[in-house]
Amino acid sequence: MALVVLDPGHGGSDPGATNGGYQEKNFTLEIALKTRDYLLNNYHVDILMTRTTDTDVSLADRVALANNNGADYFVSIHINAGGGTGFESFIYDGSVSPNTVEWRRILHDAIMSRIGNSWDVYDRGKKRANFYVLRETAMSAVLTENLFIDTQQDLNKLTNSSFIADVARAHAEGIAQALSLSAKVPTAGSRH
Repeated sequence: MALVVLDPGHGGSDPGATNGGYQEKNFTLEIALKTRDYLLNNYHVDILMTRTTDTDVSLADRVALANNNGADYFVSIHINAGGGTGFESFIYDGSVSPNTVEWRRILHDAIMSRIGNSWDVYDRGKKRANFYVLRETAMSAVLTENLFIDTQQDLNKLTNSSFIADVARAHAEGIAQALSLSAKVPTAGSRH
């Protein structure tokens, strides 16, 4: 069975990007937990989380969890800052496998197809960067930047539980498509 590591960015003493009382670490954890639950409820897959509570986890420990467990896919979930708007995704800007490129395309497009029109989210594109968690993971890895905490129109979406549920489901469906996960068949117990 495929093993996916979900990595909610930041946590503990590292709040990530902030805007007033809003902190990136809380949004990333909420999205990651909902992504995990959706995947486990609907697909045959194993999930590891780099954190499930508001705790400090070093970048090295996040990567080690994935590498030491032989994960198939590493998905790091973040919220952007810097005054922009929209969604973007990153893979390592060095040498990557064809799977890394293709799985990111599938995931990115699945997320945008769910939140682009229905939530009026701008597609900032598929990008590459030298991020530690993308560079040091031994498996295919992607980092998603889900809207901007310091842009009011984006923050309004991030504080909407329906949006969080949609973006989490989009992550889950994109991961399932990328890894060709088999769907769980509903049990026949409810039929007469």
